[in-house]
Amino acid sequence: MSAPLKLYRHMLDDSNRLMALMILSLHTFLIWGESSHVHSALLLCHYGFFLLWQPLMRQSNKLSWPAAFTIIFAAALAIYFFSWWLIAFWIAALFALIGGRVLSTGPDHSRLPYILAATYLLAILLLWVVPILLKANADLAAAQYLLTYLLPILPLIILFLSAKNKMLAQTPNIDFFYTLLIFLMTSIIVLGSFAIGVVWQIHYIKLLIVAVLSAAATLVALSWLWNPSATFSGLELLMSRYLLTLGLPFEQWIRQISILADSATSADLFLHSGIVKLSELNWVSGVMWQVEQATSQVGEATPYISKFSFHQLDLSIYSRWQLSPAMFMHVQLLAQILGEFYYAKYREEMLSQNTYIQTLYETGSRLTHDIKNILQSMQTLSTAAQQTDDASDEARLIELIKKQLPRLSLKLAAALEKLELPSLEKKQQAQVATWWKNYKAQNAHPHVSFETPLLLPKADIDPEVLDSIIDNLLQNALHKLKPDARAQIKVALLATERFCLEVTDNGAAMPALVAERLFKAHVSSNSGLGVGLYHAAQQAAQSGYHLSLADNRHGKVRFRLEMLPIV
Repeated sequence: MSAPLKLYRHMLDDSNRLMALMILSLHTFLIWGESSHVHSALLLCHYGFFLLWQPLMRQSNKLSWPAAFTIIFAAALAIYFFSWWLIAFWIAALFALIGGRVLSTGPDHSRLPYILAATYLLAILLLWVVPILLKANADLAAAQYLLTYLLPILPLIILFLSAKNKMLAQTPNIDFFYTLLIFLMTSIIVLGSFAIGVVWQIHYIKLLIVAVLSAAATLVALSWLWNPSATFSGLELLMSRYLLTLGLPFEQWIRQISILADSATSADLFLHSGIVKLSELNWVSGVMWQVEQATSQVGEATPYISKFSFHQLDLSIYSRWQLSPAMFMHVQLLAQILGEFYYAKYREEMLSQNTYIQTLYETGSRLTHDIKNILQSMQTLSTAAQQTDDASDEARLIELIKKQLPRLSLKLAAALEKLELPSLEKKQQAQVATWWKNYKAQNAHPHVSFETPLLLPKADIDPEVLDSIIDNLLQNALHKLKPDARAQIKVALLATERFCLEVTDNGAAMPALVAERLFKAHVSSNSGLGVGLYHAAQQAAQSGYHLSLADNRHGKVRFRLEMLPIV
């Protein structure tokens, strides 16, 4: 490849050099184009360099037929309707495009070409084009030599700047807000200078000073109004509210999502309704969302996609055009609100399901506990029946069966009722004296003794709860002391104002670790302690009682069940 061709390709691959060539071609057209026969050619040359430099479309993009027709039609209109007013607004637009990049963030050395280019455009606009519009060339006759021969040095510096340490080419990013603001300010200065010059008929230099100082004073006033004091929020709050209401009032979106969250019966239904609301916005073409492995979509897909992810929700929003940075932040906020409401609804479902499972678990645990006690009582009767030899033992066995079978039948009926209707458990009330008399008669055992105080408590009790808990304590003690013929279990009703009962056995003490966790969690034990006592403690707490280990010594293991005071 020849050296000129390499140089040509190197220039076309560099955005700053293309910008310098565009400015040089503009300078040539402004200074010598009007009186030259190649006026249209110079204008097309500048237009061509602008198309190569412009930051709106990439050079690698293929032009469609409508785009190509638009470019050719714009060039024809510029040639046919050429005027200095058109040139003035064209230079103001170029100055806005380049000046917007000067205000953007980036390394200082990358801003230098844009500063030089913006300086040239502003100087040629105010010192050459506007005087021509005002027909005040005589006022700037001294500056004509500087504008003609010295001002082009600025684009030449850009053209020959070293390309070392330059950042890699990235997708052009135009800040619409900065660009529009600079274009409006430049247009105001141009139009203000023209109006002042026509009305006042003063020297152009004075006119320019008045116009620039007026624009500067306006900017100072706006900067003060942006955030003046703590008592007045200023324009900053108004701008923030505006950015939050792009395309949709923010408060309206919050209200819609709140109504959907209250009316939706499930998280999935709320999410679908919210996304349908989101897809109805005029700038949204379609929405695709994914929760875990399920993917759904409403609307149509477009090349302009914005993806967001919140907790377990992945959103892909298809817009009808490329979103600006401010619009992207707005969409992100709307999507985040939808995601947070969905996650709250999802957690509400999980908590409701966990509560339901916990209720079933507790009901099943209590039923298991009651059935275990019934089976243990039946096992005791079976053992007694197997060990009966003479007629007297048979008579006592029959008497025991007459006492125990109705009691076991009632317990089985109550367990079946809980199993069929676990949410409709009924609390029973009975006097302590009646319950205590029946309980002693139904639980007579050679190794169990009962102690009755002189004055019984007068509080009403729940006999079903007490039967379940005390039966568990007795069965555990009998199971632990089964091999020992000297086993003694004492059930003592204390003479207190509130109900209080203690079950004491003369067996071995429990290990300290088991005793510490006995009523807090399931504890594995060879003696059968731990699981039943945990559920017994839970049942006691739910019924207004407190089950505790009052004493844990060798030969004296004492459990206490007492009624809690009513708050």
